[in-house]
Amino acid sequence: MRGVVFDAAARSVFLVRHTYVKGWHFPGGGVEPGESTEAALARELLEEGNIELTGRAALKSFHFNRMASNRDHVAVYFITDFRQTHPHVPDREIAEARFFPLDALPDGISEGTKRRIDEIFHGARVSDEW
Repeated sequence: MRGVVFDAAARSVFLVRHTYVKGWHFPGGGVEPGESTEAALARELLEEGNIELTGRAALKSFHFNRMASNRDHVAVYFITDFRQTHPHVPDREIAEARFFPLDALPDGISEGTKRRIDEIFHGARVSDEW
């Protein structure tokens, strides 16, 4: 699952750059056995960005990620109710994590992340594919 953390006042989104894969991505990851997608989302946001949910995340879309496997699906949640306890400090998994204005996104955004930004913020048709 992925979380689109949106700061409406600053018109900015939270992106992470991993140490083990190129590009900027929305925070998120896998769902552990016995864990709901919303619990996994809350855990991943804390781990990757020190972001705590203060309200419920809205399920925006669901995508088949055939590049990962023939049974991988990605749930995309939209988050506007949150607080960041403190800026993320680089660690073994996350090299950088921060907010970017929608009109000043960084170079190297992953293709899936670009498509979700276009769907959510620019009215592009929602794709079944990641």
